Amino acid sequence: MNILDTIIERKKIEVEERKRLKSFSELEKMPLFKRKAYSFKDSLLDKSKTGIIAEFKRQSPSKGVINNISSVQDVVKDYAKSGASAVSVLTDDRFFGGSLNDLMEARNYDIPLLRKDFIIDEYQLIESKAFGADVILLIAACLSKEDVKNFSTFAKTIGLNVLLEIHNEDELEHICDEVDVVGINNRDLKSFTVDLNHSIELCKKLPSDKIKISESGIDDVKTIYFLRQNGFSGFLIGEKFMKEKNPGEAFTDFVKELKNFNNTNVRAQFGKL
Repeated sequence: MNILDTIIERKKIEVEERKRLKSFSELEKMPLFKRKAYSFKDSLLDKSKTGIIAEFKRQSPSKGVINNISSVQDVVKDYAKSGASAVSVLTDDRFFGGSLNDLMEARNYDIPLLRKDFIIDEYQLIESKAFGADVILLIAACLSKEDVKNFSTFAKTIGLNVLLEIHNEDELEHICDEVDVVGINNRDLKSFTVDLNHSIELCKKLPSDKIKISESGIDDVKTIYFLRQNGFSGFLIGEKFMKEKNPGEAFTDFVKELKNFNNTNVRAQFGKL
């Protein structure tokens, strides 16, 4: 059994446990359930922002503990202030050290929040909305085409944005009208190896009307510039910032470097005209 299979088996148990602790109707009565979600697409396309989905992640199965010191509120505050287009919050406890409380604390700031977890049940969609998420992640590797269609349709009825994550050409069939954004994960969720060139080749096969983001293995401004030139509007970056003593400060410095790099390349291009 690979790591993804292990996570999904554990997630099935967790979801059933949470259903016993809090019902659908109780979740729907929570204050955040009725708030209008921010538009993920609009934020990604906002030229005043960076296109970066900056992540709050304490640990991972492949890297172990990454950062168990920084507070979610401090980190998200700096991410939002410095131009992140969205913030991804890991809510899986067993494998990533996250929680739904992290999501709720991150909601104090006016920025789209992606609940990054392993969605396998409609209950988790209600839960996501109730705890302040604007966007839910659907991972094609652990869902059928029918699951993606059904979850995406239901997500839209309660006002959530949908990010579909794919890893290979076979999973292109999971894309449906209700999906707002398609992400290509450069990390194989079964082996956890990273291949950045994977995004470039698979991007060419995505529907032209879908906003595209690249996920994992992005750690320098040149890579972002290159991916943007090849059709990507968003870039999910997690460990690069979280492994630093001050993730928010690391993100701020990265954004400054990105702006300088972009300005330099724009001037160079105009100089050739």
